[in-house]
Amino acid sequence: MTRVIGAVIAGLAVPRRGAAQVTTALSDRLSLITSGGTNVLALSAPDGLVLVDSGAPDRSDGLTAALKSLSGGVRTVFNTHYHPDNTGANEMLRQGGATIVAHENTRLWMATPVWNPAEDRYRPPRPLAAQPTKTFRTEDSMTVGGERVDYGYLIEAHTSGDIYVHFRGANVLAVGDVAAPTRDPELDYFTGAWIGGRVDAMDRLLALCDDGTRVVPGFGPVMTKAELKAERDVMKTVYDRTVDQVREGDDATDMLKAGVLNGLARTWKDPQRFLYDVQKGLWAHHNKLSPNVV
Repeated sequence: MTRVIGAVIAGLAVPRRGAAQVTTALSDRLSLITSGGTNVLALSAPDGLVLVDSGAPDRSDGLTAALKSLSGGVRTVFNTHYHPDNTGANEMLRQGGATIVAHENTRLWMATPVWNPAEDRYRPPRPLAAQPTKTFRTEDSMTVGGERVDYGYLIEAHTSGDIYVHFRGANVLAVGDVAAPTRDPELDYFTGAWIGGRVDAMDRLLALCDDGTRVVPGFGPVMTKAELKAERDVMKTVYDRTVDQVREGDDATDMLKAGVLNGLARTWKDPQRFLYDVQKGLWAHHNKLSPNVV
């Protein structure tokens, strides 16, 4: 699915711990800054930049260098969700005067010790200076330098605080990790995410797209509407194949042996872990499934 979108702006490759920071023009004012696969969108406006996400913590120096090549300081940062790989430069940008906008659940998860099952430990709260300064619950809009920017909540898709950011004039839709074109889709079930929520969220995103929309995930290459639809269809197939098995008491190993991931239009690096997350999320949302639960 890898392909090059737009033209790479010369001179913006900034080495950082072995990775290159690359800036790609999506329009005359909208740029995609990528380092190590993590994406940051930057809209240039007369009174400062508007960013979507702030990258990984160990890439903040490269992000700063890339932003200096764009016009103005940073006025607004949207966080698509709370994970550190997408909010790593929050503290630096907030100290520079930026307003950080996120869903209220994202603020809560950043302000709270969070159990990380993969690491078998609690992840401590983020510093206050890294937390959002403005939150919302459903949807909102702003106009920046003539560009209308809509943003809204995607319920329980990747975390319980996912949002999209839609640059209407540029026809670019940032979706965070609700889409995962190149790495295993992650369902942060501990915060409430589940595969049914992911399918519903992707349906909402598709309704915002037309055939010319460029969909920017939190990690990986820019997608078309057709590619987002293909990923959504895979997620819906996984839901359809797993929901009855979970209701009947099967676990991730049972589902993997039953071949629920066979014949799909993608592969998984760690199918066992993905199905474990699917299982846990479906059990957490069993009241939405059927009374026939063991």
